[in-house]
Amino acid sequence: MSGPVHLVDASLYVFRAWHSMPPEFEDRDGWPVNAVHGFTRFLLELLERQRPARIAVAFDESLDTNFRNELYPAYKANREPAPEELKRQFAHCQRVCRALGLPVLADDRYEADDLIGSALGQVRRAGHAGLIISADKDLSQLLDADDEQWDYARNERWRADGVKARYGVHAHQVADYLGLTGDAIDNIPGVPGIGPKTAATLLGHFGSLDGIYERLDEVPYLRLRGSAQHAARLREHREIALLSRRLATIDVAAPLPPDLGTAERRAPDAAALEALCEDLRFGPMTRRRLMSA
Repeated sequence: MSGPVHLVDASLYVFRAWHSMPPEFEDRDGWPVNAVHGFTRFLLELLERQRPARIAVAFDESLDTNFRNELYPAYKANREPAPEELKRQFAHCQRVCRALGLPVLADDRYEADDLIGSALGQVRRAGHAGLIISADKDLSQLLDADDEQWDYARNERWRADGVKARYGVHAHQVADYLGLTGDAIDNIPGVPGIGPKTAATLLGHFGSLDGIYERLDEVPYLRLRGSAQHAARLREHREIALLSRRLATIDVAAPLPPDLGTAERRAPDAAALEALCEDLRFGPMTRRRLMSA
């Protein structure tokens, strides 16, 4: 078996480039391409450093809505709608990946996390471990056995047995944890008054969110500050806790490209790369790196 299948959370790195790269980069039509330039540099560095035989790059196809909004319309409603300038750059980033021979995962109803979870299940069934390239704690719920997650910017890597040291709960408890605490970034409500330490303590004692509710009468007797109030909050906000867990749970049945297989990297398309370099006005160094990646 070859090395792990690299599963890249592209949207994270596109957004980072969008916010960090100066707006001086423009394509030949005058549209900004700072995020494309920043993402391409990240991607080339990853390819040069790792030389992965198997890799897939997952994107949020719809930046403003997905199936979770059908469950909870306020999901991610705290974010400003993506401007047209950014949406265009996401499309260019996908073009860069395809031209480099990298399988692209994108769907208008599912998020990049779901596509990574679905792809990880598929490659696992073929006997491969996954290397998830993302700093997003939500993705740690997918880790199992030989899988690994890599926060590329901080160069920190961890496996399933390292999740508890980072977040206070085990990998299989991450969605339950977010069901209790919520997630301000994604506008997931959680249970009011239940913070990270309390959530970790409850899950450490009861094992799961379902376990907490099955034994809710025991919560007031825990050696936990404010345990009676926590029990009352949990009882009052049960439906919100279960909804929040559903929103935080990665859907590992998201649709994948029929030809994904085990995400084998394909041969780069030199003509497509040349056209991209012209369209996006890449400099000579980036051109050379693209042609040899």
